[in-house]
Amino acid sequence: MKALVFSDEPKNAREIITYLRGKMDIDAVSQEDKELVEYGADTVYFYRDGFVDNLSKFLADHIVKNKYDLVFISSTNLGRELAGILSFKLKMKCMPEIFYFENKDKNITKRFFHGGKTVVEEESNLRMFTVSPGICDAEKADKNSEVRNVSLEKSLYKIINVKSKETAGTDIRNAKVIVSIGRGLGSQENIEKVMPLVEALHAEISGSRPVCLDYKWLSEDKQVGLSGKKVRPDFYIALGISGQIQHIAGIRGSKTIIAINKDKSAPIFEECDYGIVGDLFTVVPELVAKLKK
Repeated sequence: MKALVFSDEPKNAREIITYLRGKMDIDAVSQEDKELVEYGADTVYFYRDGFVDNLSKFLADHIVKNKYDLVFISSTNLGRELAGILSFKLKMKCMPEIFYFENKDKNITKRFFHGGKTVVEEESNLRMFTVSPGICDAEKADKNSEVRNVSLEKSLYKIINVKSKETAGTDIRNAKVIVSIGRGLGSQENIEKVMPLVEALHAEISGSRPVCLDYKWLSEDKQVGLSGKKVRPDFYIALGISGQIQHIAGIRGSKTIIAINKDKSAPIFEECDYGIVGDLFTVVPELVAKLKK
């Protein structure tokens, strides 16, 4: 069985290749990335100046020419748009947003459903899938990929100006320890009261949707959840987060979840590995003191 993996974000391509490695033969198409050749794909095709029109033309021709059995497209903004175009061009139905794949007599996939409220497992003969970021931790393979640089046709689009979104610090998707805050923190000024815990754990700080989008206590790139970023840290510490399903959908990949909330009936306690019912402004200083010892 032979599969093609596409992602305009090489990090996502590394994750998908790692996940599929050993299950099938893999080729990959992505923007140029020195590390990507170390993750076990047979051949990596690097492109430059890719837009939705010239990329969809190249991918459609490439898929037909090489007779790929399966196509996996990273669920980025560009990836989702390309999946729709390729589905139409190649007359291939697409299964969206999967985070699990297994091939038996049929293809078995899992994805979040009803806005992240549940997980649906499906059997199908579909051959094209968009893949949620963070499907697994990327791990290097024992062999390097063959590299081919591809020249795309001239696009009808051109970049006039680039204005980057405001970001704060490193990408939380790469963090091993995350301290995340919710509305229970009370105010933006109270962030200073939890920073000693962030620093003691050498962690990254993140927040729920209200914290990042509604109140803007943190920048948008720090949002965790179904409409934010999906994270897979070793430890995820939720402070004053109630645990609505949209948030839980973003942290299911965490190895250990610790929750601190004064509401003992908060949904977060149904999802965490360890829970502390108490005032976070009392509990956090005690944790910091223990960590300093």
